[in-house]
Formats: sequence, structure tokens, C-alpha cells
Amino acid sequence: MPDRTAPPSRPSVGGPDDGAQRWPGERLGLPEKGPRSVARLGRRVAGLAVDWAIAYAVAALFFGGEGLAITGVFLLMQVLFLVLFGGSLGHLAVGLRLVPMAGGRIGVWRPALRSALLVLVIPAVVWDLDQRGLHDRVAGTLLVRV
Repeated sequence: MPDRTAPPSRPSVGGPDDGAQRWPGERLGLPEKGPRSVARLGRRVAGLAVDWAIAYAVAALFFGGEGLAITGVFLLMQVLFLVLFGGSLGHLAVGLRLVPMAGGRIGVWRPALRSALLVLVIPAVVWDLDQRGLHDRVAGTLLVRV
């Protein structure tokens, strides 16, 4: 008779519950490299730098470069470009797109929520195994390569 008090054995790599995977996005069914693979840190940071630089330039030109104006321009740009084009100017420049985890259209509320959390910074630096920031998890989105 089998011992029913012992926990069931789990696979050592890649099981659905142990969190182990060979690359970010594997458990989501995404490829390791190429189109539709999870965006890595380098591209994310480069895209973010482009977006903040543009926001700074626009705020300096129209609002004297005030801190709150820079943040407001950044937030507005994020929402506008994510809704219209599926990526911010920085995302598009480095070959990234934002997609909803559930499929379908990105809508307006996902980019608005994601961008508001991104401006707070902390949600963006808290990641899961798939390199999705907390802001992406809460909004139900994923940043992928094009």
C-alpha cells in the first residue's frame, strides 16, 4: 500500500508548480528568442530611456522642464502611444510591443493602469519569473519583442 502521507513527487525542472523554467516566458508558452519572446532588461531600459528623454524635451520646451510636467508628459505619452500603436515611442524604437495576456485588444484601461504604476517606479522593479514587472502583472500585460 502506498504511503498517503508523503507529498507527491514533483519534477525537478519545468513543472507547472515549481517555478523552474529554462527561459523567461517558457511557462507562458512563449519562445526563448525572436518575435513574441519576453522583452529582456536591456531593451526595456533602452526604451524607457528614450521615453523619458522625449518627455523631458517636450516638458522643457513647453513647461520649462518642471519635474511634475516631465512626469505628466511621460504618463500622457505612454498611455497615448500604447493605446494607438501597442508600444511607446521607446518600445517601438527598440523593437518591443505591449500585448494583453488574455489576448484581444489592449484597450485604454490597461495602458492607463500600467503607466500610472510605472511612474511610481517600485512596481516596475518588482519582477516575477517571466521578467514581468508588477505593473504588467496588475494590468494583465506583457512586453514582447516584435
